[in-house]
Amino acid sequence: GPGSRGRAHRGHHVGRGGAVDICSQIYNPVVVMKRIILSVVLALLVVGQSVRAEGLSRSRQAVKVSSDVLLVAMPVATASAMLAMKDWTGFKQAAFTGLTTLGATYLLKFAVHKERPDHSNNLSFPSGHTSVTFANAAFVQRRYGWAWGAPAYAVAAYVGWARTYARRHDWWDVAAGALIGAGSAYIYTLSLIHISEPTRLR
Repeated sequence: GPGSRGRAHRGHHVGRGGAVDICSQIYNPVVVMKRIILSVVLALLVVGQSVRAEGLSRSRQAVKVSSDVLLVAMPVATASAMLAMKDWTGFKQAAFTGLTTLGATYLLKFAVHKERPDHSNNLSFPSGHTSVTFANAAFVQRRYGWAWGAPAYAVAAYVGWARTYARRHDWWDVAAGALIGAGSAYIYTLSLIHISEPTRLR
């Protein structure tokens, strides 16, 4: 009857709302970044065990691998969150940030031609891993606020440290990469927090 149809409709509505809540939790950037930071802490514990058991060279390799993983994990987490929120304007701003960061980074790499501390090649300055992760962190902070940006900056700082510890970069390579990435994000990114509600996610 009409009552049962009404209850069924309400149940369907609640079910969809529950699915949205679950999706928002899965793709919430704060949750994702906290999980990444936890992974970093666990990785550091493993590295500590590796230093004691197998020596410094193995630990450096482990840290290098963790920085490689985070180089991909951070943008994927951020893109997933923007997709869940349907923040298409944010996608555009992130795309411009990424293109500018990569362009400036590789232009300088080939222009400066600085040798890496491990002598593997002459593309040390600036750090690409650091420029990308700091661009990501600055974009998240600028777009969504410090509640989301602080965990992102913590991950980016770990990546910068990891690149020096693994002897892929000197500290000034990392500093330059951080400035390029964060600067690019601040050029293109507008805060979502201060945009009026009707136009927030256009």
